[in-house]
Formats: sequence, C-alpha cells, structure tokens
Amino acid sequence: MPARPHLIATGGTIDKIYNPLTGQLDVGPPVLPGILADAGLTADDLAVTEVLRKDSLEITDDERAMLAAAVAAAPAERILITHGTDTMGASAEVIAAAAPSKTVVLTGAMVPHSIAGSDAAFNVGIAYAAAQLLPAGVYIAMHGRVLPHTAYAKDRSQGRFIAAGD
Repeated sequence: MPARPHLIATGGTIDKIYNPLTGQLDVGPPVLPGILADAGLTADDLAVTEVLRKDSLEITDDERAMLAAAVAAAPAERILITHGTDTMGASAEVIAAAAPSKTVVLTGAMVPHSIAGSDAAFNVGIAYAAAQLLPAGVYIAMHGRVLPHTAYAKDRSQGRFIAAGD
C-alpha cells in the first residue's frame, strides 16, 4: 500500500472565506482536513502542517524558502501542498531545488472551497492520489491533470491551468 502523503497548507484561494465585516474574502484555516474527511479518510490521515496562511501573491522569497525547507525536513517522502494558484509555479521551483528526492504535488482552487461550485475538492482528490503514485519530482494537479511543475502554466485569460505550450 502506498504511503499516505504528508499534508502542508499555505493558504490561497482554496482556503478563502467570506468576511462579513469587510465584505472581502480572507484566507481562513486550512480546508484540506475537511475535504479529505468528507472523502472518508480517517483522523490519522488528516494531520496538516500549516506553513503559511496567506494569499500566494503576498508570499515573500523568504517564506517560499521556508516552505521548501519544511518540505525537505518533512519525514515523509510524499507531500501534498495546498497553495494559491497565482504563484504556485514559483514555489514549485524553489521546492524542486530543495527536495529533489521527494514526490511533491501542489494543488489549489480557482474558486474558494467555501463557495458552491468550487473546484477545490476535485483538485485535492486528484492531488492526493497522485502524491501516492508518482515518482520523485514536483507536480501541479489542477483541472483534472497532473503534470510536472515545469509543464504547467496558469492561463489568466481562461482562468485555468494549461499544459505549457497549449
């Protein structure tokens, strides 16, 4: 049986919730445990390391290095990370340099999990399975595809991730 991936949360759209006081979407607590619990995973599978809680556009180079260090230091060889989509690729690059022998899958959502019609649960499910099955490397799992991080790009005009070169 494949090893369960270590779970890391960094915030991003996937974790955003409506703040009625400001009328804004704020990054809330990680939704990853709830998504996986809804899928029938047990409490032993749901421990999440929260490295950051912010929009990925606000992640600094030092924080990206801190995330990569957390991945490298994690006792597990397989890691699933929820991350904001705007700078997911930049973080993937830093992680790839810091932890080349690990299998790391980053995922997120274009619509917060707290909003009906979100892609969050679908993306997390694909990423969770991919993290258990893929060889060492850093991957992005979005929109029904899992590709090496260097082969994916966010197309803002389409509001989705596409294979680089598409």
